[in-house]
Amino acid sequence: MAILQCGSRALDLQYVQVMGILNVTPDSFSDGGDLFKHNELSVEDALLRATQMVKDGASIIDVGGESTRPGAKKVTLQEELDRVLPVVEVISKELDVVISVDTSQPEVINNAAQLGAGIINDVRALSIPGALAAAAESKLPICLMHMKGSPQDMQDAPVYTNVIDEVSAFFHERIKACAEEGITLDRLLLDPGFGFGKTLEHNLTLLNRLDELHGFSLPLLIGTSRKSMIAGVLDRDVDQRLSGGLATIAIGVMKGAKIVRVHDVLESADVVRMTEAVLRERGDWCE
Repeated sequence: MAILQCGSRALDLQYVQVMGILNVTPDSFSDGGDLFKHNELSVEDALLRATQMVKDGASIIDVGGESTRPGAKKVTLQEELDRVLPVVEVISKELDVVISVDTSQPEVINNAAQLGAGIINDVRALSIPGALAAAAESKLPICLMHMKGSPQDMQDAPVYTNVIDEVSAFFHERIKACAEEGITLDRLLLDPGFGFGKTLEHNLTLLNRLDELHGFSLPLLIGTSRKSMIAGVLDRDVDQRLSGGLATIAIGVMKGAKIVRVHDVLESADVVRMTEAVLRERGDWCE
């Protein structure tokens, strides 16, 4: 698909799109609490952060109200609603950008869609009861991510016989579940879930063989920004992983990723555009 219709806005997937991460949580792994003052979420600061990301090259802002880092504690539905909905509403009113909502909860999907969200980005791939129906009703594109286990236990010694085959089998199953709910292929994106129930070896294999997931003929989204796979190779703290993350973005784009989910938008957008230019010059660009 070339054009992905995201509510009232659209994305041209002939070009790689940059998704800026806006965590409205107090405990995300790299930027938790940045938007909280005196334990209260600052919607104004969230809008300022989103505005800067758009200026830096983000065409999508991914708003998340639940930390899904390894071992993260669960949040209540009301906490997630209170964090996400005011931010979605103000960004939708103030900025010309596609809003993605990083959620698994049907109530958040329903309400965010009504307030102007354009993409549902679900790390649980619509597996929570009611999520499939809510996503279908929203009419929005959905990103289905692979995760082995749950955020609470996903990094407890994950094992695969063949990580590519198992991720592919998972996508087959979730695509079928979506079809049964009336969600058509032109609304689906796939995310292999770097760092979600994978060892360093699994993550490197997924990145190296990302092009093998093109058999679904669906756009691929990758999220490697600041993740522990970079530390596994470079032994860097979370605030020192930019260069390693940029390398994974360049490789991902060369392997056919159409959306990159990142914390550092300006630098990532530069890498995307430079990598695209090289691919176009040598005739490897697939539109």
